[in-house]
Amino acid sequence: MAGVREGQGQLVFGLDIGTRSVVGTVGYLSGGRFHVLGQRIREHDSRSMLDGQIHDIGKVGETIRLVKEQLEEDLNRKLTEVCIAAAGRVLRTVTTHAVMEYDGDHEVTEEDVYALSTLGVEQAYEEFQKNNDTEMKFYCVGYTPMRYYMNGYQIGNLEGHKVRNMAVDLIATFLPDDVVDGLYKAVETAGLHVANLTLEPIAAIQVAIPEKFRMLNMALVDVGAGTSDISVTRDGAITAYGMIPVAGDSLTDLIVQHCLVDFDTAERIKRQSGERESVEYQDIMGLTQVITSKEVEEILSGKVQEMTKLVADCIRELNGDKAVSAVFVVGGGGMIPGYTRQLADELGIVKERVAIRGPEVMQNIDFEIDNPRRDSLMVTPIGICLSYYEQSNNFIFVDFNGKRVKLYDNGKLSVADAAVQTDLSNEELFPKRGKALTFTVNGKSRIVRGLLGEAASIRVNGEPADIHTQVKNGDRVEVTPSTEGEPASLELGRLPELDQRLHVSVNGARIDLPRTASVNGRLENEFYLIQENDDIRVQNSYTVREIAEFMDVPLGGGILVNDTPAKPHTRVYENFTLAWDGNTPLTYADLEEETEEETQEAEDGETAGADKGEAGSDDAGSVSEKPQAGRQEQAGASGSGSGDAKPGEAYGALSEITVTVNGSFVTLKGKDSYVFVDVFSFIDFDLNASDGRGIVTLLNGRNAEYMEPLSGGDVIDIHWEEKRH
Repeated sequence: MAGVREGQGQLVFGLDIGTRSVVGTVGYLSGGRFHVLGQRIREHDSRSMLDGQIHDIGKVGETIRLVKEQLEEDLNRKLTEVCIAAAGRVLRTVTTHAVMEYDGDHEVTEEDVYALSTLGVEQAYEEFQKNNDTEMKFYCVGYTPMRYYMNGYQIGNLEGHKVRNMAVDLIATFLPDDVVDGLYKAVETAGLHVANLTLEPIAAIQVAIPEKFRMLNMALVDVGAGTSDISVTRDGAITAYGMIPVAGDSLTDLIVQHCLVDFDTAERIKRQSGERESVEYQDIMGLTQVITSKEVEEILSGKVQEMTKLVADCIRELNGDKAVSAVFVVGGGGMIPGYTRQLADELGIVKERVAIRGPEVMQNIDFEIDNPRRDSLMVTPIGICLSYYEQSNNFIFVDFNGKRVKLYDNGKLSVADAAVQTDLSNEELFPKRGKALTFTVNGKSRIVRGLLGEAASIRVNGEPADIHTQVKNGDRVEVTPSTEGEPASLELGRLPELDQRLHVSVNGARIDLPRTASVNGRLENEFYLIQENDDIRVQNSYTVREIAEFMDVPLGGGILVNDTPAKPHTRVYENFTLAWDGNTPLTYADLEEETEEETQEAEDGETAGADKGEAGSDDAGSVSEKPQAGRQEQAGASGSGSGDAKPGEAYGALSEITVTVNGSFVTLKGKDSYVFVDVFSFIDFDLNASDGRGIVTLLNGRNAEYMEPLSGGDVIDIHWEEKRH
């Protein structure tokens, strides 16, 4: 507490503002031990608090003032700052699993871990808001990462590791604004300033369950007057919080009805019944009555059973539908005879595993006052003091883009924490990618990601900052949201498939031919900008004439493809050999069979060739029949014998034959006759998958020639040679 220091250590003033009473404790921490210098308890004069909620701020503030003044008199010093705790009645928790994905291996930095936690808090808040059926404004008052994951495996510390994805299991806690404001106003009414705010379950666990025991699966139950706060520990961390709105006051109400007394008298009967065999009292008629502790226990037994069943059910729910190994009980309400025994029965564990925690957990507490209280009622007040040393938690106010924002100060608030409490989303802090581009290449889907935009521009009090910059009360934060990057853009020529050249041999010389591509059935140049949903087909063959044109040389007669007589429109694929006699001109016989139909067929073959190139590279050369778009119409056009034929040289009628290729029936159609190489236009066979191997072509069990005529019923086998080792 600022300004209150002495040689023995800094004094801390803690207040447990409960439903029935206010407990004040003053002390200091030295050498790992907490020294209590002052201790005062005062009950509310009226029921100004119900179920842990302040109903009358003025009256609660007056009780706080009286406790403060008594302690000031005991210590002979002024108290101006105080640590307080919020009750679990209004606490909401969300456990969430947040994941961040990366394109490849990514080395995790401290900023990445922070961004993951921020994502988890934002995700938890969104999940909480979906189920928030009230009009109350809630604030995230803290979060605890429970487990980290690297590529699906649990890990202690992510920083420095290379990951493809990382994740966190995180528990976030939320309080409504009016609860916090009520506590603050009651304290301010008493002339105090809040130095630290924590949660009652967290404060109690500071004393009741030391950190070395939190590896065990245990529960702490703080039974107050209005609420029973529950926390669960496992694997070294607090894993869950819970609350049931039933506690000591519900028992007192039963005694009021049974004994016909006012609430304060009933409260006295309840307390003294645990210390004496009988209690004397006066009822509302003024008559003196006596009730035994055994009678009191019988009166309360049904309610105790109901309370402990609710607590046991809550513990199981928080602990994954199973009982914990042990339970510690603190708070005045838990001292009711039979409470711990009944709770053990409801949980199904031995009674020795459920115990009230009091003096035995105060081994590190030195009471430097006369007649101190060391029972379970003092566990939470002392824990509130110790929480001050663990974390400096308080609410502060900052100006965020012109909006006043309230933040729960855990001592390390940053710009990102402030952003979470506003409408600024996590995406607006970090750069966004532009729209992706989706298209297909040879039937397979492909995505090109957009460019990253600019990160958010952040300034704190006018100075450049980032999301990790810490903020304090009164700071002015200005954030210009991040921008979205340019949408994905790609020229056709930048496809990797078009980087691969087509290799053929022409008259003994190796020629590298550029691959071309059609887009949506239309041939495009390399500068074409690919559009969304474009269907791209990479072509893997040329006609003999196209190769000559590419080489800018005249095409001569005596054309041979793979040593087999061919025509100018014959298609040439990867590793084919091509030859012609440059000194011999093309004859009419070379040209007369290249009808208009076959010229169109040559153009269509480019796309068909791309389809063949897309087939798998299975060594067996699996094939399937392919529909030949447009061939039937062409057949109708030329089947009558019309066309460009010379007089007396009309084309014969178009025919269809069925052959067997690699064990499958394939129908060849669209021509009047067929040669072996025609088969490649009707099957899926990847001619680019040679991998240094030769192609084996068999016709009826013998080696086939490419221009060898085919007949219906022929048996064809096409496959790659086996690799030699």
